[in-house]
Amino acid sequence: MNTPLVFNTIPLEEIAVGMSVSYSQTITDTDIKAFAGISGDRNPVHLDEIYAEHSRYKKRIAHGLMTASFFSALFGTKLPGEGCVYVSQSLNFKRPVYIGDTVSATVEVTKVDISKKRVFFKTICKVKNKIVTDGVAELFVP
Repeated sequence: MNTPLVFNTIPLEEIAVGMSVSYSQTITDTDIKAFAGISGDRNPVHLDEIYAEHSRYKKRIAHGLMTASFFSALFGTKLPGEGCVYVSQSLNFKRPVYIGDTVSATVEVTKVDISKKRVFFKTICKVKNKIVTDGVAELFVP
């Protein structure tokens, strides 16, 4: 048997409009510093308490793309699962995310195009039931 075993994958033919998965994570100082290191975004509004105190947010905020990265985690590990690849993602950043906030990311299937092997999603991150990031995504499923 030369067929590779792929776990955490839902076959394209079994993906249906309305299917959704979620992931939650509480944002820490360590998360923000690690994301700054990985992304190269060392904006002081993310890293410097004194700078952030004088900003419109009054305290340090997480990188917007950190919340968006939770969508990628869901796509690659849950729905559609391993092997899928982003085609596109639109993002709207509606509210800041602070250290200690628990972000709940949800992706929901809105359309499936079997002939093109594409799945379309509504993407939403919430903190305390308020939307902080939303958008739409298109994924290629092998």
